[in-house]
Amino acid sequence: MAVLLSLVAALAYGLSDFVGGLASRRTSAWPVAFVGSVAAFVGALVLALLTGGSPTRADLLWGALAGIGTGSGGAFLYRGLAAGRMGVVAPISAVGAALLPVCVGVATGERPEVLVWLGIAAAVPGIWLVSREPGGSGDLAAGILDGVLAGLGFGLLFAAMGQVPEGAGFTPLAVAQAVGVVCVAVTASVLGGRWVPYDVSQAWGIAAGLLGTVAVVAFLLATQSGLLTIASVVTSLYPAITVALAALVLRERIHGSQGVGLLLCGIAVGLVASA
Repeated sequence: MAVLLSLVAALAYGLSDFVGGLASRRTSAWPVAFVGSVAAFVGALVLALLTGGSPTRADLLWGALAGIGTGSGGAFLYRGLAAGRMGVVAPISAVGAALLPVCVGVATGERPEVLVWLGIAAAVPGIWLVSREPGGSGDLAAGILDGVLAGLGFGLLFAAMGQVPEGAGFTPLAVAQAVGVVCVAVTASVLGGRWVPYDVSQAWGIAAGLLGTVAVVAFLLATQSGLLTIASVVTSLYPAITVALAALVLRERIHGSQGVGLLLCGIAVGLVASA
């Protein structure tokens, strides 16, 4: 069940990035990111009000920490993508999002089986290859910095949400999304970006944000029914979904290295699922 939920999270994240990426191409990335974060908060709040739960103060603090991760991670990712450094930012951020929670899971006592470790070993290069834009150029040093910061943010999101128990309900998630809204606005302002929506096309961020909420919910449920190490690695396969959608919908070519990456991602899922 944990693997299935993590795959749902990966699918939702991949769809969210695809929709958000298309909208950002047609307008501006920051307003799309802000609208998406607001929509994600509204979706999480409605879910929390409908389902209830008994979160402790610690659960809410974990949610707030996750919000810092999702807000800052998204901000640095958008900054990198807006500067045309996808070939550097995307693979580093995706790998970072997978590895940080694995380290946290192992440090807190999780001991995955051998097949899971083999899956992780296949997933990390798979994520890198499928995310990497062949021939990507640009400011390498700045791209590395953006990718590392985005990866740390998303890794923090996964690691923090993985500490929220089932009895807490979805209120910590609503807290996370609320903090994420503030983080996007603050980070955009500090970096000199215009985050206030000004065009109707930026409303596509609503779809991206709601899909993001579905992804976080699925990830949270996955960590509550299985290991954080498994959930984080499988969820971090989301770039494969985005690449596949771009090929199917936009007729973008899948390069040889991306094909190898997709194969490795499939192998990783099979190994983790069979453990």
